[in-house]
Amino acid sequence: IFLPLITVNCAILGGSLFMVERDYNFAESVVFGFGSGTGWALALVALAGIREKMKYADIPAGLRGLGITFMISGLMAMAFMAFSGIQL
Repeated sequence: IFLPLITVNCAILGGSLFMVERDYNFAESVVFGFGSGTGWALALVALAGIREKMKYADIPAGLRGLGITFMISGLMAMAFMAFSGIQL
């Protein structure tokens, strides 16, 4: 099972269902779709850049791989929450 592909498909489906629930008109749907795609691409590029830097970093053995990836993803999620106005 290719888990990253399933995750991406779920995120795309979630964005589509969110847009349908909001009952946007055509112009709002286009802007929402463009914004969602841009945000998703920005997150992927940022995570890829961070993972590239982690390849050469001195990370403790217990955190290598999935552990540090979850920590970085959580920090990135909190950083992106600042753009949406969500309070912790």
